[in-house]
Amino acid sequence: MLDTNFRIGNGVDVHPLVDGRKLILGGIHIEHNSGCEGHSDGDVLVHSIMDSLLGAMNKGDIGEFFPSSDDRYKDADSLALLDEIILLMNKDSWKVINIDATIILQTPKLRPYIKNMKDNFPPDWNLSIKATTTDHLGFIGEKKGLAVVTTCLLKQYDKS
Repeated sequence: MLDTNFRIGNGVDVHPLVDGRKLILGGIHIEHNSGCEGHSDGDVLVHSIMDSLLGAMNKGDIGEFFPSSDDRYKDADSLALLDEIILLMNKDSWKVINIDATIILQTPKLRPYIKNMKDNFPPDWNLSIKATTTDHLGFIGEKKGLAVVTTCLLKQYDKS
C-alpha cells in the first residue's frame, strides 16, 4: 500500500537586483551594493521555501496568501510571513522531513552567512542551504538578479 502521508514540494523564486535596497536572504542582511526588488523585503530564499511548503500541502503559492496588491505586505518581513505558513502546516498536521534550497547568484559569496540563515529556521527541518553561480551567464551572471530553487519533503501525521 502506498503511503500518501509524504509529499514533495518545489519552490522557485526570482527577483531583480536594484540599487538602494538591502539584500535579505534567510532573514539575514547580506552586505552588498544592491538588494532584491519586491513588494515585501524581497527575501527570495524564504519565498522559495514557502512556495515549496505550500506546494507539498497542495495549498497554492505565496501570491495567493500574500498578494503584492495588498499593502499589508509592503516591506513585510518574510520570516513573519513564513510563520503564517507554519501555522497552516501545524493545523493540518504536516511536519517537515527536510528542505534543500539552492541560491543562485553571481555575487556576493554567501558561505559566511549560511549558518546564520539556517539559524532563522526550525532546527528539526534539516534545512540544507547551498549557493552557486551561473559562471557569468544570463541575467544572474550579469548581476541583474538572483534565484532560489527549493525542494521539501513533508509528512502528514494522524490528526487524532
